[in-house]
Amino acid sequence: MDFLVLFLFYLALLLIGGVVICICSKTHRLKGLVRRGAQIFSYIIPECLQRAMRRFLHYLFHSRNYTFVILHLVLQGMVYGEYTWEIFGYCQELEFSLYYLLLPYLLLIVNLFFFTVTCITNPAIITKANELLFLQVYEFDEVMFPKNMKCSTCDLRKPARSKHCGVCNWCVHRFDHHCVWVNNCIGAWNIRYFLIYLLTLTASAVTMAIVCTTFLVHLVLVSDLYEEAYIDDLGHFQAMDTVFLVEYLFLSFPRIVFMLGFVMVLSFLLCGYLCFALYLAATNQTTNEWYRGNWTRCQHCPLVARVPSAMPQAYQNIHSHGLWSNLREIFLPAFLHYERKKK
Repeated sequence: MDFLVLFLFYLALLLIGGVVICICSKTHRLKGLVRRGAQIFSYIIPECLQRAMRRFLHYLFHSRNYTFVILHLVLQGMVYGEYTWEIFGYCQELEFSLYYLLLPYLLLIVNLFFFTVTCITNPAIITKANELLFLQVYEFDEVMFPKNMKCSTCDLRKPARSKHCGVCNWCVHRFDHHCVWVNNCIGAWNIRYFLIYLLTLTASAVTMAIVCTTFLVHLVLVSDLYEEAYIDDLGHFQAMDTVFLVEYLFLSFPRIVFMLGFVMVLSFLLCGYLCFALYLAATNQTTNEWYRGNWTRCQHCPLVARVPSAMPQAYQNIHSHGLWSNLREIFLPAFLHYERKKK
């Protein structure tokens, strides 16, 4: 029974992750699908439940709260608990290297440190005191970031590459996105911590997947399971094949196989997002600029219907100055970069 509960728990986590990705995504095609799906469900679900669901979703994704921070820590705790309870002991019996087995714990410590720093660091909130300094950091491109624009909410002049966060209700310099998992905006002053947090989180998932896979492969080799035979439904002897071997491991070590499947899916998702984040860092773009730039390019597509008089200007990234300069701008202490700009 506990295996079934564990399976359902992991499945629920994957579904939650998918829902979060869908809701947080800003692509117009996905918005249209979500809107049509909401219209269909509006005829099925009672109005009171719809209002409650809207309030709940607004609380989750449009207000600062620690729901996903707690979920993040609980998920990490359960995965590492399973790893310690199931994998660590078995691998010690099979005389795996202790340094190899302790690597996920080292990555966990580093990850939790940068997770905490990302959560509590000021993302570069624009105030009256630092408004003039931020206005001098980046030049205005007059397309995505026009000069002399004011934030209607904060009543502050908007520096280039800044944006008002509707969740936190403040303007952030070099705004990337609002991350529900750290309950904070990602901006100029914590983007480097966020990238290291994402890197160590991905490395933790990949390392666990490798350890679990190595354990199962080693177990098969030590036990000579690949040389065994089994009796099929017709009573005939069959040589061991991959499908039957996976079924045998699943029945013998269900929790380890479930955990392996979970961390493999998680590794795939995190690797994809990490590559995207590193691409943005290497080209000196933010998620906000990438999205808005793509939308501007779509407006120039001849297949997109638009008002002829509202022809937008083409957006070009004027802030990229080569790979190393782009990375130095992110990973060097922010105040040094701003002081050089000021001088």
